[in-house]
Amino acid sequence: MKRFLALFILAAPLTMKAQSKLAQNIIDDFSSRAAYHYQLKNDSIMGYIAEQLTRSGSGGLDIDSTVTNLSKDPVALDAALKYLYQYSDCNRQRFIENLREMGIKTNNVFPVATYTANKYKDQTKELLDDKKDFLVTYTGPHTGHMAAAPVAAAAPAAGNSSAPAATPGEVAAESTTAATTTAPTPVDTRNWEVKPVFQARTTDQLATLYGKENIGQRDGSDIAGNATGKMAYVVYPESDDELEINMDGDNGNTLIFAHEHTKWKTPFGIKPGDNLEKLNKINGRAFKINGFEWADGGMVVSWEGGQLDGKGVTILLKANNTGDPKQYDQVTGDKKLRSDMAVLKKLDVVIQSISFKSN
Repeated sequence: MKRFLALFILAAPLTMKAQSKLAQNIIDDFSSRAAYHYQLKNDSIMGYIAEQLTRSGSGGLDIDSTVTNLSKDPVALDAALKYLYQYSDCNRQRFIENLREMGIKTNNVFPVATYTANKYKDQTKELLDDKKDFLVTYTGPHTGHMAAAPVAAAAPAAGNSSAPAATPGEVAAESTTAATTTAPTPVDTRNWEVKPVFQARTTDQLATLYGKENIGQRDGSDIAGNATGKMAYVVYPESDDELEINMDGDNGNTLIFAHEHTKWKTPFGIKPGDNLEKLNKINGRAFKINGFEWADGGMVVSWEGGQLDGKGVTILLKANNTGDPKQYDQVTGDKKLRSDMAVLKKLDVVIQSISFKSN
């Protein structure tokens, strides 16, 4: 009996360790099946996972590359398993059924299920609440390698319409029917996905995507306003949807957003005006910021190994509520701040501008 207990005590830690880490062959199996299903048109499981990866930031700037190479990105792999668990309503048996539906090898199903259920067992309520909110706006699944939708030219700005003026007869007819007929609201058919912008390498390509009349040019600068010494291109200049593009040939493009009400579907779902609470959640942990009112004040200087680390994301923050000097003085000057400091929430710190650099 004593010998049995001794063996059990020795084996227990090994069992726990096995459940806290997946073998490489299992990781490769799940990764390859995820990649396969992602290429199927409108796959419900991978459509859900991919969209959640995109919104959370775990998918990086190129969701296609991330989802088809999960074995090379441990953070994205764990996030994919988490969202599959969430998709399965945090129900282990349903999770196992979905793993089998994906075609995971029989011997790998239970290790993956045990690993995932153990890892996220304390997040069940949070995951289910998040799923409920997510489904309100989710319109997927969107998987498969399909051509991007064509981009229609932007509607002409007020006062700059090139349409011919109405004749007196047309005006009279319009006034006669105005009381009984309501003109339909024009549908915005423009493509607000940023992936085509990352892929563009010339102004001609931008003009093809968004119309030559919607492309401007100016001296380039970074998100802190420092001149880059190069020309930048701007899509929909002087509007809430203004998007600055700094091209660097084969080294990729840098996109800069500085308007809160943009329609662009920005990477990770991060936009100007978002608060620190959202940014902390997307990164998965607190990060470090330069003190305000100093060189590069309000700039994120380290993601501290979080989900945005190494993903080409640069953010400049601002404080909206600086009326109390005692509070504001705590976060100004030559110092590094943790993003979870309580005073930052009181100061209503939000994203001022943000840049995304493609690889």
